[in-house]
Amino acid sequence: MQSSDTKENAREIVVPGDLLAISSKKAGPGTYSEGGKIFASQLGIKSVRPDSISVVPLAGQYMPIIGDLIVGKIVDIGPSNWLVDINSPYPAPLHVNEVPWRVEFGETSKFMGVGDVVLIKVVGVDERRRISVSMQDHGLRKLTGGTVMEISPSKVPRVIGKNGSMIQMLKNETACRIYVGQNGRIWIDGELDNIVKAVQAIKMIEDEAHALGLTEKVKEFLGSKSGTGV
Repeated sequence: MQSSDTKENAREIVVPGDLLAISSKKAGPGTYSEGGKIFASQLGIKSVRPDSISVVPLAGQYMPIIGDLIVGKIVDIGPSNWLVDINSPYPAPLHVNEVPWRVEFGETSKFMGVGDVVLIKVVGVDERRRISVSMQDHGLRKLTGGTVMEISPSKVPRVIGKNGSMIQMLKNETACRIYVGQNGRIWIDGELDNIVKAVQAIKMIEDEAHALGLTEKVKEFLGSKSGTGV
């Protein structure tokens, strides 16, 4: 997930063959490099990172990229790790060395159980799509309470907004804590009525992600729900 503090990705729809950049950056998923230029190889949303450029498909499951903040769910427990569903075809093991607690061998269930929700970071993806995740960074933790909703990972940049503008508005208008994962999972915590309001607004953003004037429409929607008990 990325959190509300996530860095902004360029929200630009591209088609195969579009020139993305003349750059020495790495050509990430959904792109190819030719003559020092990076081109799109699929229809999707341009995603610019400090060391790479990629294209997130408009549909499909989440494909992890190193550095992504994501919202995961514990689905299994081993003596030295937890298996995390990250909304991808590939589950990710979270090793005891990658959590902020001292966990003895065989004591993993004392710290987190099946069904727990975690805010974690992708720290490794190899050529076989084996994924490594960590909770060893500022703000990463087990998320207690609240609710989790899912959207298409390709719509995450729209929910965050330019320079975090959309997610900040959602937080301000609903008084909720909200963490948006790059894997399309969103954790929301607050008063029940406000959680419902936030979920409705995020669904609107997902459904109308490419509509003009969406920010004002969402703002008007949230304003109309204030004090109505929705």
